[in-house]
Amino acid sequence: MQVYYDIADFKPLQNAIVTSGTFDGVHLGHQIILARLTETAQTMGGETVVLTFWPHPRMVVSKDSQNLKLLSTLEEKIAYLRQNGVHHLVIIPFTREFSELSSEEFIQQILVETIGTKKLVIGYDHHFGRNREGSFEYLQQHAPRYGFEIEEIPRQEIEHITVSSTKIRQALLEGDTIIATELLGRNYTFTGIVVKGRQLGRTIGYPTANVQVAENYKLIPADGIYAVRVEVRGQTLGGVMSIGFRPTVSGTNRTQEVYIFDFNDDVYGEKMTVELVEFIRPELKFDGLEALKKAIDADCVAALAALEEHS
Repeated sequence: MQVYYDIADFKPLQNAIVTSGTFDGVHLGHQIILARLTETAQTMGGETVVLTFWPHPRMVVSKDSQNLKLLSTLEEKIAYLRQNGVHHLVIIPFTREFSELSSEEFIQQILVETIGTKKLVIGYDHHFGRNREGSFEYLQQHAPRYGFEIEEIPRQEIEHITVSSTKIRQALLEGDTIIATELLGRNYTFTGIVVKGRQLGRTIGYPTANVQVAENYKLIPADGIYAVRVEVRGQTLGGVMSIGFRPTVSGTNRTQEVYIFDFNDDVYGEKMTVELVEFIRPELKFDGLEALKKAIDADCVAALAALEEHS
């Protein structure tokens, strides 16, 4: 996959099969669009092009941008799109100036002149241009004079829940890993650097890796205990993770701490990816370290069973 961080670097294609959107999380609905994009390109003998935007448009134009939490960093989004077999990924810097482009200007300047679009495949309820004025109906009306076809992928539902990044964010913030996994089409992950904490886990036989995520916009799921898999030093290992404020030991900062089964390496300063497998229980305050240790004993049993079930 060729990645373009500046749209000026892209040379128009003879037969571009295009889609556009924020693609936060590259969830199951996105994956269906991408599969159709690939199928169409094969049928038409063309190349697939994904147009996406960074930063996320809501970070630029929304009044609550500080509260927006995303399912994927730019690095993760690129990796997911590469896994879906995209030929060209164009990352358009989203600025206030760009947000003022009308739908007509977006079609003419981006889709036609820059990309050379022959067919545009978009998802259900897709909007574009200033104030999201462009729609499927608008494209249907105007596409013929620009020389490209347009196809809309119907709304995707799983058990009557519309697949959307918003629904996945909501599920994760409620600790609902089952719904999040179903709508994503995979387990949710986040990546951070292992930093030193208070190291209290060592005193009760459960040394943990404190995973600090650099991107403050990356969504961290609800507080609680989770069965997880972690990727570190090229290994994939099972473990149990605690997200929260550690009330039993009077913690003041929210942390993500992972106890990794059968692993004693010093990984401070190293990158670790955490994959959520199953929510076990909410975070609780226990009456002292001995009670906490017994709870962790039970959490480990539950996590091992969950990992076995989802292996």
